[in-house]
Amino acid sequence: MYSQPRRLRRAVLPFALIAALAATSPALGQSNATGTIYGVTGDPTTSVVVENTQTGQVRTIRPDAQGRYRAASLPVGKYRVLLQRDGTTIASQDEVNVLLGGGSEISFTAAQTLDVVNVTASAVPQIDVSQTDSRQVFTAEQLENLSVGRDIAALALLTPGAVAGDSRYQGARGFSDVAAFGGSSASENAYYINGYAVTNPYTALGSTSLPFGGIAQYQAITGGYSAEFGRATGGVVNIITERGTNDWRFGGQVVWNPDAGRASRRSIYYPEGTSSPNAGRIYQDRETHYENEAVTYAAYAGGPIVKDRLFFYAAGEVTRQDVQGLSVGTSGWSSGTNGLQDYDYKIPRWLAKLDWQINDYNLLEVTAISDVTKNKERYTRYNFTTGERDPSTVSGYDYEDGGELYIGKYTGYLTDSLTLSAVYGRQKQDHLVTPFGLNPDPNAVYVTDGRNIADELKFRNSQQAFSSVAWNDQYDKTDGYRVDLEWRIGDHDIRFGLDSQDLEVRRGSASTGPGYYWSYSGGAGARPGSPLGGGAVIPASGEYVTKVSSRTGGTFRVEQSAQYIEDRWQATDNLLLSLGLRNEQFTNYDANGAAYIKQRHQLAPRLGASWDVFGDASLKVFANAGRYHLALPNRTAYRQAAPSLNTSEYFSFTGIDPNTGVPLGLTPLGNGPFSPNNEYGQTRNPTSIAAKNLKSHYQDEYVLGFEKQISERYSGGARFIYRDLKSAIEDFCDFRPGVAWAEANGVDPFVSGGIQDSFYSCRLFNPGESNTFVITDDNGTVTTVPLSSSALGFPKLKRRYLGVDLFLEHKFDGRFYGKVDYTWSHNYGNAEGQLNSDLGQSDVSATQTFDFPELTLGSSGNLPNDRRHYLKAFGYYQITPQWQVSATFSAASGRPKNRTGLLPESIGADDPYFYDYIYYNGPYYFFVDGEPSPRGSHGNLPWTTKIDLGLTWRPAFADGKLQVRGDVFNVLDRQTVQNTLDYYEYPSVGTVYSLANRVVSYQAPRSFRFQVRYDF
Repeated sequence: MYSQPRRLRRAVLPFALIAALAATSPALGQSNATGTIYGVTGDPTTSVVVENTQTGQVRTIRPDAQGRYRAASLPVGKYRVLLQRDGTTIASQDEVNVLLGGGSEISFTAAQTLDVVNVTASAVPQIDVSQTDSRQVFTAEQLENLSVGRDIAALALLTPGAVAGDSRYQGARGFSDVAAFGGSSASENAYYINGYAVTNPYTALGSTSLPFGGIAQYQAITGGYSAEFGRATGGVVNIITERGTNDWRFGGQVVWNPDAGRASRRSIYYPEGTSSPNAGRIYQDRETHYENEAVTYAAYAGGPIVKDRLFFYAAGEVTRQDVQGLSVGTSGWSSGTNGLQDYDYKIPRWLAKLDWQINDYNLLEVTAISDVTKNKERYTRYNFTTGERDPSTVSGYDYEDGGELYIGKYTGYLTDSLTLSAVYGRQKQDHLVTPFGLNPDPNAVYVTDGRNIADELKFRNSQQAFSSVAWNDQYDKTDGYRVDLEWRIGDHDIRFGLDSQDLEVRRGSASTGPGYYWSYSGGAGARPGSPLGGGAVIPASGEYVTKVSSRTGGTFRVEQSAQYIEDRWQATDNLLLSLGLRNEQFTNYDANGAAYIKQRHQLAPRLGASWDVFGDASLKVFANAGRYHLALPNRTAYRQAAPSLNTSEYFSFTGIDPNTGVPLGLTPLGNGPFSPNNEYGQTRNPTSIAAKNLKSHYQDEYVLGFEKQISERYSGGARFIYRDLKSAIEDFCDFRPGVAWAEANGVDPFVSGGIQDSFYSCRLFNPGESNTFVITDDNGTVTTVPLSSSALGFPKLKRRYLGVDLFLEHKFDGRFYGKVDYTWSHNYGNAEGQLNSDLGQSDVSATQTFDFPELTLGSSGNLPNDRRHYLKAFGYYQITPQWQVSATFSAASGRPKNRTGLLPESIGADDPYFYDYIYYNGPYYFFVDGEPSPRGSHGNLPWTTKIDLGLTWRPAFADGKLQVRGDVFNVLDRQTVQNTLDYYEYPSVGTVYSLANRVVSYQAPRSFRFQVRYDF
């Protein structure tokens, strides 16, 4: 036993740090950044010494009366476990690898004699019976050996139940790099680096990144998260960075992705069989002038500043990537100046980390990460017939996105049974957009011509290159802390903690020139008399022009906080129960700093069980049941809680000014500027943005599975998962239920700023449920409007996911590592979640899915992220000490296909408001040729298969320090369709749309990557 003075010294520092942290304000800690070693000794009178062989950290732990011990909150890495009696080692286990969030069981067996206990270490089991969740972990060694892309999304796609998000979604750095887990939309994930939340604070799509070589361990949790986790209904991704050790390490690497050898991309064509003059012609030539080459220079260094006490690690990389290609076009000169597009990326990233082992019982970590993407985009006019480029019409943008992240973490082992963890972090990312080629003349108006006429007849000489420009002071900021305490009492490991996070963003944009632009529409196939909105209809000529005005923006903020408690109870020698409860609080603020959503007392029970069937960790049966809440990101406020102008005014015209593109001979077609969402630039009352007592987005989940050690090298298992989205948040823009309520209750709905105007502006609500709204009209009169689910007219919300995951894994034995995963799943319902991949719409919780009930007719079916079958396999084989091969294979059934068209006139024909004020004139409805065309009822896209191969050479003359590697991705060059437009019928009932089910994107073509690395 340690003396009392030693215990006091261990406890003083942490409480001083807690006081400092409490005065500040998000982060996360404990098991999402560390691991555990636990087990049973053969003699309860012994002691267990846990030593980190890389940093020299030593912990000595006394087993309990039953001989059980547990060393929690250990930094990931390699350890040695010693069993001692009276200071003498009587047994040991070397090469114990502590994984992120995992437990390593090191037990000892005893043979009792009259006066001595002989103790030996048992074999390290492959199965972690201390965990009840579902996870995938990759170490730095595995990442170095696998054939996989050098980014977080590529790693996520190796995880069971993960599918690629829609190609139109862009992550935190503008790339299509997001994954969807377990039937959820791609914005429902949570991302952490060293325990701090780094999820995109604006859209929740993607996260901050870091130098790829700086990843020590990568973890993806796909189900059964414990109570310490929240704010995710998809998956949780944790990354732990490399750290300094007692050994000096430094090295460099060059990674080259050449354009040479890259297969030609498939071009996209206009569909055959339509009335369009472009039918069967190229929509986008993706082969001519296409180039894509990237090179990355990386270096790292790490070691002891003071041996066994103070360590540093630093890594940096710079990627230069040049991409060139053509935009949409078939013949003649491109519209405006965007025919040929050139992208020049420079992506510098760095990581610096200090680890101070103040003593064996107090650890302090400081991490700094910089993640910046600079992109110069240049566009020029291009003649698709002659291949001629017009360099005099250069325009484009200069982007610079990113900034720095700082994380501090303290871990204190206060006693053998009491561990404290505290994390604090801050991040600031700027988003600078500088238009290149912007015409400063305030009268220079942007003009676009989308008429269905011959290309040579369209106006192509817009005097303004941009329809709108972004504000030049946009940014994202996060700030927060977390404190966790773990207390072991007998058979119980009780953990409780709290966390808080503030997320602030600034975004804005406005129309260029005079504050509006002109858009020409109609032409062949247009149906005169069809409604456009605002009382306008398509004129007899079939052609019309729209004057579009837009301006919106502000500074928005979300506060997220939570408290949790969890009891990990070893109910019997073989049965572990995890009993947890989490309480979430979310507050969303508008552009004026007023709260428009406050959500409190959101209780989320988490129950888990792990049954070590035979008591030797050879067979684990596990189960989970839990509820998970998700906050609204700031993107929703940009759409809903900012003064916004977004109007369209329709005209017929007699001609076009050949110099400016401005329409001539204008005749108004409607009642003036029209906004389908009542966005006329007015400041919104915070009570008018969302329903009263709005419930958050939350989901219930149930998991049952097992893992079996089949042999010394092989393990396998199965998991069943069921997810049911119980509540969602969306916007709806239908004033008819409010007007009906007002008329039934003797209230005038047409007062300025009253019921009609307020609902017309779109409000956040819980679809499929009863909602209550508060209306404050321009006279200051407050009216409470309760509307039942039947009065609102929307179907009950449905999103369900059933999945069965099977896996077989061969642990690395010095020559071979491999894993095979197969997932059968069914993702179905009438809403994807926060996003709408039918349209590629990333307006989080403000998509058009529930804008009005007519859009939901026929909307129930297989959802966009439904991949009924998904097979994944990856691994590597050490042929000789110098040569290694690696392979990654995936095969997924195709995405469900939709065909959407126009709403039959019989629906809404007797409604006095629908066609003049509500109707969206477009192919957005689950109807074709006047008949229902239900979601997912038109088959599936083809299977997507992909094979990636790698070859590594570590020459003997370099003593293993030099590594030369080559990878080829998509070896068979299978460029399968990833997604298509759902639109099928337009501009009239029975007319096949000119872009009906057009391909949106294909699988990336075959490409190569070469790497040279030297480690000193």
